[in-house]
Amino acid sequence: MSSAFNPADCLLLVVDDVPNNLKVVGNILAREGYVMTYAINGQQALERLEASTPDLILLDLMMPGMSGIEVCRTIKANPNQVELPIIFLTASQEQKHLVEAFEAGAIDYVVKPFQAPELLARVKTHLKLKHTTDQLRQALSEVEKLACIDPLTNTFNRRRLFQLAEQELLRTQRYGSPLSVMMLDVDHFKAVNDTYGHLAGDWVLKEVAETTRRQLRSTDFLGRYGGEEFAVILTETDGFKAVEVGERIRSKLESLAVVAEGHAIKVTVSIGVGSYMAQTDDIDQIIKRADLALYHSKNSGRNACSIFAENACELYRRSNRDEDVANFEDEFEVTSQR
Repeated sequence: MSSAFNPADCLLLVVDDVPNNLKVVGNILAREGYVMTYAINGQQALERLEASTPDLILLDLMMPGMSGIEVCRTIKANPNQVELPIIFLTASQEQKHLVEAFEAGAIDYVVKPFQAPELLARVKTHLKLKHTTDQLRQALSEVEKLACIDPLTNTFNRRRLFQLAEQELLRTQRYGSPLSVMMLDVDHFKAVNDTYGHLAGDWVLKEVAETTRRQLRSTDFLGRYGGEEFAVILTETDGFKAVEVGERIRSKLESLAVVAEGHAIKVTVSIGVGSYMAQTDDIDQIIKRADLALYHSKNSGRNACSIFAENACELYRRSNRDEDVANFEDEFEVTSQR
């Protein structure tokens, strides 16, 4: 629900080199409930902007040293401040000055000596417009988020995950960096739903997603591929290092007991890893390799991490037995570091 416009929520920066002008403007705006901060020259105004972000600036056009036009141009050149509404306060009605003000980025002007009702009306109009615009931007951001995020697990949805994967593949093909995809499937998930109910199943999916996320870097992408299956795009990661990540995730989840609906539910996952191998690869091929490795993990008894290995085009099962790990490392040549 949108919030109503409230002057007390608005911070205004008033800039004028004449202290009496600051006092007059401040008194008029304070009676309406606005919160003010002041500056007596252009440099001080820019320093104020480093300390706080006002909702609107009332800026004197003619000031010694740095003029209001220069201050306005400096503000509008900053990407973080370009949207700040600026109203000029000016004693000049020369067309040249007014044109310069608008070309510099002003949204309005008030001529001195100004009348309080006019000043208040212009300030309120532009603040309400900014308030509405901010709410629309926030609403648009929420809509865009909903279009990209799985609402249950708060991970990327399948559509967005494919978009990100395509972007990373292009980067990999351009710069020759490694890329891997991990497919992760919750073991016996149907039995969880049948035994404990769908709400418990939802809690399991949330916990799997959150535990997996904690084992990833900020540059990796986690998404819900469908049902109880997740996919991870591991950037700058070769197959061997991806298996290490997968094994870490598998081990963390194996040690968990998800408490849901009054039950402590043990969770395990099967994981498959596929990697970029050739310039002609597309995302579907890499995901297919990860899927084949996932099926191998399931057929090998579940609660396992497997990889579609480049050098032998076979599947390897990584276990916790030292001899198996040693054999795996002997067979798979590490080509890059994660």
